[in-house]
Amino acid sequence: MSTTEAAPLTLRIGRWRGVPRRLATLWRHSLQFRTVLITLALSGLAILVIGLYISFSVASNLFKTQLDQVLASSNNATAAAQRILNPSDASDQAAMQSLMDSTVKIVQSSSGSSLIGVYRAPDQDPSTIAPLGSIAPGLEAVLTDELRERVQENPGGQFWQSVALDDGEGGADPGVVVGSDLQVPGAGRYELYIGYDFADAQQTLDQMQATGVVGAIALLALLAVVTLLVVRWVIEPIRTAAVTSRRLAAGDLGVRMPEKGEDELATLAASFNGMADSLQARIRELAELSVVQQRFVSDVSHELRTPLTTIRLAGDVLYGQRDDFPGPTARTVELLHTQTDRFEQLLADLLEISRYDAGSVELATEPTNLVHLAGDAIESMHELAEERGSELRLDAPGGHLDAHVDPRRIRRIVRNLLGNAIEHGEGRPIVIAVDSNEQAVSLSVRDYGLGMSEEEQAHVFDRFWRADPSRTRTIGGTGLGLAISLEDAVVHGGALDVWSRPGVGTVFRLTVPRAAGGEFAEPPLPLAPLDPEADGPGAPNTVTTDTKSLGVPDA
Repeated sequence: MSTTEAAPLTLRIGRWRGVPRRLATLWRHSLQFRTVLITLALSGLAILVIGLYISFSVASNLFKTQLDQVLASSNNATAAAQRILNPSDASDQAAMQSLMDSTVKIVQSSSGSSLIGVYRAPDQDPSTIAPLGSIAPGLEAVLTDELRERVQENPGGQFWQSVALDDGEGGADPGVVVGSDLQVPGAGRYELYIGYDFADAQQTLDQMQATGVVGAIALLALLAVVTLLVVRWVIEPIRTAAVTSRRLAAGDLGVRMPEKGEDELATLAASFNGMADSLQARIRELAELSVVQQRFVSDVSHELRTPLTTIRLAGDVLYGQRDDFPGPTARTVELLHTQTDRFEQLLADLLEISRYDAGSVELATEPTNLVHLAGDAIESMHELAEERGSELRLDAPGGHLDAHVDPRRIRRIVRNLLGNAIEHGEGRPIVIAVDSNEQAVSLSVRDYGLGMSEEEQAHVFDRFWRADPSRTRTIGGTGLGLAISLEDAVVHGGALDVWSRPGVGTVFRLTVPRAAGGEFAEPPLPLAPLDPEADGPGAPNTVTTDTKSLGVPDA
């Protein structure tokens, strides 16, 4: 076979191989298909059981009727033959043979069968005039020793056996052989066998079974059509409800189900529409409340900037002259300066959150190397980490590819993650890793501190949330850093993920696409450590650091 001939065959085989998969998909997604298929399967099973029972019953009754007829016919033929033999006075072999031939003809005439067999019974006195007997060829092939033994052992009885008779065309017809005996004067006892063909009865049964099969197929087709119509009539409102609910979930709050009639489906539509009306009203109320809240936060944040600026200027003047004040007053001025800085940072974060809520954030992207950006962040927070006893280490085996990002926002993410690691790192080392591939760049921050439970991880990006409310912030955080970091990552088309385990530590991983508006399939860095149980405070000693080349002081 040539290649051009094999190609269409391969395509046909491929299409057939896909049929089970398509049927499985249809089974999972189509209630209508499942209902029709299950109805047909159960109906087919019921029809099959009933059909088999009827077929066996008819076949049994038909065979019994035919058997009764042939037994009666055989009995009549035997009686007629015996009546011919009783008055016989044949005394030589020729007369006996003529008498036997006449008897066979009488049996054929009375029984209506040409399959006649006559044998002289064994264990009798030898006779020179008794003929040996004769048998039709079609009967000789099916006559069994078992039947002959029963006839020989039970004089005057009638016995039968089911056989397969040659139909003359290489096939076989069902039939029976009936055995009895005859008493021939002067010759002794003879066995008489008559074969009956049940081909007509089998043909009748075949026609009935064929009619039953055609009827069953027609009934199944009718059931399929009826089931399809009924299911379609019932499923259509459910399908409409599914489509309507999907549109509602997509934000089309004005969509409704059509209400027709007064039955259960109409009640379903009315209930669904009532639920949709209530949901629409509630969502509208929440949306209006959200707008009011966003406007309130934005307005308050802007209004606070003017008095904050005044307080800031006054505080700076006082802070510059704190050496001239008495001790308690100087301490008060320093506290005022610190809290003013924190208030200013909180106000800036609130303004940033309000921009995200209003959807007015715009990125100023440029090619940025995240390794250098991480090095700058490490350098700026080196002193703070040293105060807390944490060593900052950078591992950048393959992260030197640029990404089109907003460097101000990415730098803010890194600083927030570093600050969080320093806050909760318990004075242990902190590892910053950067890696990249063709699609994305990842940056992770790993600490070996307290860690978090799964429930705490679910809330770690919530606004103003703390894992331990009783624990105060020691480095001046506002409670909005991680929430803003998540928004910054999402606006870049990236992701900010977290892995943590109590007593082992925490990993935050930032992943952004290298191209603006691009996508990525797999982050370059894994989120969970390969062997978190083996990691410990000493594990980062094995990390390759490259901070000196970036101008980062040794930790």
